[in-house]
Amino acid sequence: MTALLLALALGASVLGIFHGIRLYRAETKLPSDLALALEVGATRTTAVGSAVDRLGIRWAPLVLRLMGPARVARKRRQIDMAGNPAGLTIDRYAARRAVYGFLGAVGAFAMLLNGQLVPALLMVAFGLFWIEAGLWSAMRMRRDHIERTLPDFLDVLAVVVSAGLGFRQALERVAEKYDGPWSDEIRITLQQMDMGVSRRQAFDELRRRNDSEQVAQFVTALQQGEELGSPIVDTLIAIAEDMRRTDAQNARRRAARAVPKATFAVTMFMLPGTLILLVCGFVYGADVDFGALLGGG
Repeated sequence: MTALLLALALGASVLGIFHGIRLYRAETKLPSDLALALEVGATRTTAVGSAVDRLGIRWAPLVLRLMGPARVARKRRQIDMAGNPAGLTIDRYAARRAVYGFLGAVGAFAMLLNGQLVPALLMVAFGLFWIEAGLWSAMRMRRDHIERTLPDFLDVLAVVVSAGLGFRQALERVAEKYDGPWSDEIRITLQQMDMGVSRRQAFDELRRRNDSEQVAQFVTALQQGEELGSPIVDTLIAIAEDMRRTDAQNARRRAARAVPKATFAVTMFMLPGTLILLVCGFVYGADVDFGALLGGG
């Protein structure tokens, strides 16, 4: 029976490989954003990611229809907040969901045939949440990087503005000196302004693309300062100081939350383990005859 199952699995794998090669070589009409990402190649994504995208693009429209318009819009916003990691778009997301879901389902079925329930559940989790975990991690890393960069960026921006440059030119000049997601966001905002979008609307879009309290604080304070006629330099310095104060408060909160966790770990794991080692070492060093103590001969 086992040999038959292995033969069936091997045959299915061979068929899947040939079908994948046929799809990879097929002339499938790709969305413009996906075609651009695949043309760029390794500069935007890995070879494995590109292959997965090509295999799953045929089923991407079906996945998007199953998700529904509301969920698609929510997922598109999450991809924007993650900064389109490795050129990820909503079409590529759907393509990968199709491929990973298929692999997870096939793997789970094979594990269940062998009576392995836990590996089957892991394969199901892989199919459902693998790309979600990567997207969530990219969102968190990008948000943390922006929040670390923003106060220093505002300090430099305030210095450049005070030197006599206009706010628009100062933004462009400072963004050129920085690398990372925040400078990319500033360049996108400047490009929108060059295309005729109002400054207020461009910064509203900046706030929408970033799930960061500090970015929202920056945009709100900037717009309020513009409405009230406050000097832009004073506004930038005040925003940077508020952000550093908020960072310090958040650090103290994280430290306060870490103390009970550390105490729990010490009490539940380290202390009992240390006591067990001490008792065992004492008993071993004392050379106690447990047979005599238990009444053995």
